[in-house]
Amino acid sequence: MFKGSKIYSILANRCPKCHQGSFFKTNNPYDLKNFDKVHDKCEFCQESFTREPGFYIGSMYVSYALSVALMVVFFLGFVIILDFNMETVLISLLISYVLLIPVWFRLARLIWINIFVKYDRQKASDASARKRSMQG
Repeated sequence: MFKGSKIYSILANRCPKCHQGSFFKTNNPYDLKNFDKVHDKCEFCQESFTREPGFYIGSMYVSYALSVALMVVFFLGFVIILDFNMETVLISLLISYVLLIPVWFRLARLIWINIFVKYDRQKASDASARKRSMQG
């Protein structure tokens, strides 16, 4: 699935540098006690995930953009194109948005760090070898 791309790192919860280690401590965004917990660094390439204080504040803009895009697309699709009742669509969107908050939070952080950290084939190769040696 797009191995070696930013999309893979974002959708698979992987380190943006090597795509081997997990970014978040849990893969389940609905584990509400741990959904926001990030590893300090990648267990395979040692890329730091804990940037300077305030680094992830920028991810709020990404989260906002994702939310607005969802609302606009669904509103246009259901109200304008499919002619659904506007109140029903707005209530459904509000409920959907609240349920998607943990997903948006995680996606926004993964997108944000992927903007600033470049994939490194050499680190990925070294991390892959380290991962194999740890497993076997």
